[in-house]
Amino acid sequence: MVVEKLRAMPGVVETIMRDGMTRRRPTAPEQARGVHGWCATLVEVAGDAEGNEFPIDVERCVMGRGPGVDLAFADEEMSAQHAVFEHSRGAFSVTDLDSTNGICVNGEAVKSRALSHGDRIQIGRHVFHLLLEKREKPPRTWVVDNE
Repeated sequence: MVVEKLRAMPGVVETIMRDGMTRRRPTAPEQARGVHGWCATLVEVAGDAEGNEFPIDVERCVMGRGPGVDLAFADEEMSAQHAVFEHSRGAFSVTDLDSTNGICVNGEAVKSRALSHGDRIQIGRHVFHLLLEKREKPPRTWVVDNE
């Protein structure tokens, strides 16, 4: 049960619980997921993880067998660092990192390609469907004390 609320810093409310010792941490305001207002998600439509969704919410995401990749798959047809997905200059793209088996976008072998919503990307034995959505940032809110 909540006893009182304190203002630790402007706009942040810290709650002290009934025991007087426990403090509930303030939560950060919800941010729009994605990069530069875009949300990219790879949905696996064929492969070992069929049906799984892989959000790409960083500017640069490396995919491969690993180690040192952001999206790792146990796939003998993937190179250790196979491809990189990048948000850059308002576009989302994929680039082959000199892999052994290459990448295909919509059935065409490519070295690098700007991607669009609905594209099918094949990397190793995995086939992904790209969901690319524009995300609006939540409006800023301010808490003003009347004191």
